[in-house]
Amino acid sequence: MTRVHDLPPLREVIARHGLAASKALGQNFLLDAQLLARIARVPGDLTDAEVLEIGPGPGGLTRALLGAGARVTAIERDHRCIPALAELGEAFPGRLRVIEGDALEIDAPALFEGKPHIASNLPYNIGTALLVRWLSAEWQPWWQSLTLMFQREVADRIVAGAGDGAYGRLAILSQWRSSARLAMPVHRSAFTPPPKVMSAVVHIVPGDAPEQVDLAVLERLTAAAFGQRRKMLRQSLKPVPGALAALDAIGIDPARRAETVSVAEFVALARTVGAAR
Repeated sequence: MTRVHDLPPLREVIARHGLAASKALGQNFLLDAQLLARIARVPGDLTDAEVLEIGPGPGGLTRALLGAGARVTAIERDHRCIPALAELGEAFPGRLRVIEGDALEIDAPALFEGKPHIASNLPYNIGTALLVRWLSAEWQPWWQSLTLMFQREVADRIVAGAGDGAYGRLAILSQWRSSARLAMPVHRSAFTPPPKVMSAVVHIVPGDAPEQVDLAVLERLTAAAFGQRRKMLRQSLKPVPGALAALDAIGIDPARRAETVSVAEFVALARTVGAAR
């Protein structure tokens, strides 16, 4: 049975296949085996679990996930990386399925019979778009958990609480029916080539959706509130029918600003506005 430490070093694989990171594809490769193993442990026990990985590149995190016992489906757009991933698949027979294509265009849920974990060092240029898609899916979602690498600024926006400067629409989308935590910071020097910014791994686990709350209503409220975040709620929410009456009904001071309103308060607001429609 192949073990991860029996494989050739990632740097050797990258050099042999000429895999310089592509700026156009938002690639930054992680080569630190210990760090990659720590990331693979974030979702919990992956023994025989299905995992979806987006943008595996030369397969650094893929190795760690396979080493943790997972069965990995990897979607890779960069055809240059396919031969290196094929070698990894040969080392772990039946445990790695590689799909060449654009993750934004592939129907990922259709690839699985059960609910996979999603674990990825996401390409910077599509990371937020994919996260929003996964969080906006039918609930309970088709995935078990998300373990995702983002630029630190984006990670902070995902896990922020009310009153935090990073708090906004992304935090509410991430937290109104799931829990989001910062699993670990990752220094820029861990990547090849090093990006200009720091990164962090975020772990998101779905929970129950609050009853009688429509995502479309919640999104309309947060878009209005944070679209004019310096204004008081009485001004920013004026364009949303029923919002000002809902503020009064649930006792939220209309002189407050969006960044002071908790996720739970936005949920209550959305429930009240939705009920009045």
